[in-house]
Amino acid sequence: MHIELNEEQKLLREEVRRFAEEVVKPKAKEIDETGIFDRETYNACAEMGLTGVAIGEEHGGAGMDMVSYCLVIEELSRVCATTGVVVSVNNSLVCDPLQTFGSEEQKRELLAPLAQGEKLGCFALTEPGAGSDPSAIRTTARREGDEYVLDGNKVFITNGTHADEALVFATMDLSKKHKGISCFLVAADTPGYSHGTHEYKLGVNASGTTELAFQEMRVPVSRRIGQEGDGFKIAMATLDGGRIGIAAQSVGIAQGAFEEALAYSKEREQFGRPISSFQAIQHYLADMSTELDAARLLTWKAAWAKESKKRYSLEAAQAKLFASEMAQRVTNKALQIHGGYGYTREYNVERYFRDARICEIYEGTSEIQKLVIADWVLK
Repeated sequence: MHIELNEEQKLLREEVRRFAEEVVKPKAKEIDETGIFDRETYNACAEMGLTGVAIGEEHGGAGMDMVSYCLVIEELSRVCATTGVVVSVNNSLVCDPLQTFGSEEQKRELLAPLAQGEKLGCFALTEPGAGSDPSAIRTTARREGDEYVLDGNKVFITNGTHADEALVFATMDLSKKHKGISCFLVAADTPGYSHGTHEYKLGVNASGTTELAFQEMRVPVSRRIGQEGDGFKIAMATLDGGRIGIAAQSVGIAQGAFEEALAYSKEREQFGRPISSFQAIQHYLADMSTELDAARLLTWKAAWAKESKKRYSLEAAQAKLFASEMAQRVTNKALQIHGGYGYTREYNVERYFRDARICEIYEGTSEIQKLVIADWVLK
């Protein structure tokens, strides 16, 4: 295992950091306060090749490796967690399952515009009564000739208010539980498809989180991904990859908060000297730096495991669990270093603190990650 990045990865990180600083960061505060998704920023990410990082060039992607993908999500999230998760969802929860489970025709027709950023995707699995237990979904699909008819609701769908395509999971037989679930890619302009109002949340406010509703929505058979009954398998495999993206996002949020706290500690003076000279602050900074490196390495390890084409559920769960909880600890310390100013919106650190909280919840709660890890440990 090579811990050092190669020259191509180092160059990518530098380029994406420059792009994030110049294009993404200036809008981060505004989109957080307004909750309005900025399509221009997403289009700029597409021009940089960031909307299909690990997708093959033959299907419109950048053809990079998973560590490069982690670098992209970290650098975007370092300045704007909203942009980080919007790009992460399109990459790992929509493009990746299409590349893995889609037919060659689906890859040509459906994957390319998503990977190139011409379209934006969302992942529609969670329902009002099916969160941590996706086998309990109640959205139904019944086949009628060359079409499926879908009815049901999805909630907390990131990118939902502005997605052009939705990867939708529906059951064809409730009695079969997880074995009855199938997967479909549905265009947002399909009759019977609608979305609710944008959810204004604690953090990542412009990520377009909303409810989706399907009423007698007809979907061509050609838009079923995989075979009938493959939906649960596709969802679980997709979430493994998605957890690597959220781990990278967690590292990015924490890195941004750490840098803000480090700079502030050198500028802020108390008792006639910078607070960075006090042992208590130094211990905070030492803990933050160490945890950041540990989380980053776990994330890269999971990315390498995915590249190996073997099962990587354990590595993905460990990275997501540790990185998301690390982000909470680091952003909390960063806010504490800022003192009363950290509690105001004058400084970015309060936004990092708020944005970090969701990382322990979406794409599998910390409790679910522990169940996954324990299952592997006990085998």
